[in-house]
Amino acid sequence: MRIVDRLHVDWFLFAPAFLISLAGLVTMNSFSGENYFFFRQSIWLLIVVIIFFAATAIDWRFMRQTRVIVAIFFATLFALVLLSLIGQAAKGAERWLRLGPVAFQPFDLARISIVLLLAKYFSRRHVEIRNIRHILVSGFYALVIFIPLFLQPNFSGGVVIASVWLGMVLVSGISKKHLLAVVVGGALAFIVLWSFLLAPYQKARVISFIHPLADVRGAGYNAYQSTIAVGSGQIFGKGIGQGSQSKLLYLPEYETDFIFAAFTEEWGFVGAGILLALFLMLLFRIVNNAERAATNFEALLGLGVAILFAIHLVIHVGMNMGMLPVTGLTLPFMSYGGSHLLVEWLTLGILSSNTRHSRGPRVL
Repeated sequence: MRIVDRLHVDWFLFAPAFLISLAGLVTMNSFSGENYFFFRQSIWLLIVVIIFFAATAIDWRFMRQTRVIVAIFFATLFALVLLSLIGQAAKGAERWLRLGPVAFQPFDLARISIVLLLAKYFSRRHVEIRNIRHILVSGFYALVIFIPLFLQPNFSGGVVIASVWLGMVLVSGISKKHLLAVVVGGALAFIVLWSFLLAPYQKARVISFIHPLADVRGAGYNAYQSTIAVGSGQIFGKGIGQGSQSKLLYLPEYETDFIFAAFTEEWGFVGAGILLALFLMLLFRIVNNAERAATNFEALLGLGVAILFAIHLVIHVGMNMGMLPVTGLTLPFMSYGGSHLLVEWLTLGILSSNTRHSRGPRVL
């Protein structure tokens, strides 16, 4: 009991995230013979939970230093450059660095790196944020991460980086005219991307979103099977391990890109509602802690993490329900994969640690 008290664990962060991870494990398990994904993910979950408690015990206030943030940012750029040189292709995009038996996805580092950098930048300029110069400079930082992701090509990763930047600009306090300029600029950027830069398969995904039934045997196949899985779950689902779309492999990548659809097929509308409630509890706790943070940096860090998780949640659930184009984004804490779990649980550990230093008046 003394050890637990010494750790100062924020159980309202840990509990919903852990239950979400367990829901992912149950969805991966076929309950018939040995299951590769279930076994590997169980090991990863044990590792990241240990990392969470270790991170909770560390005083992370040293991360407020500019040199630390800059070092993380350049380490991210180095990983992205290295990816373009020796990265292994996956589904038509170079996204993985393999070090022996371990595969790492630099995008997982990039998404938290941009949150840290923007939190630091805006925390020092909270009074001057309405100056368009700070919007442009912060946008340049995001663009430095966006470009190598886009060139992999990892368009979905680039969308996340751009969305995180926009979200943090909004919570930092942007004027309405500057917001309008950002929206117009974003629309123009999309026109340029569509006309000159998007690969044919990326355009096909957007077209299949607009006309999902136009090519159900081709570009729209995954989205079509996903909507069938979600709808077939009805109110209470088909039962644990009884998802025909996922277990009979009609639904590809059900352990990663379409795990929400696979879960909903087995647990139904009620189960999906409980799962989304757990995510909302987690996001609410992160935002609540951010409001009580000791410094502006930690407040913006918490809000940035909440924005990041919310973006992943909205895009993943949206594409699983046929409401957004298929992007290949994982569902935080739930989808199969070690690198994204590692970053997400480490981030939660940092936020949990920060709560013990969030007493007293806000330090600007």
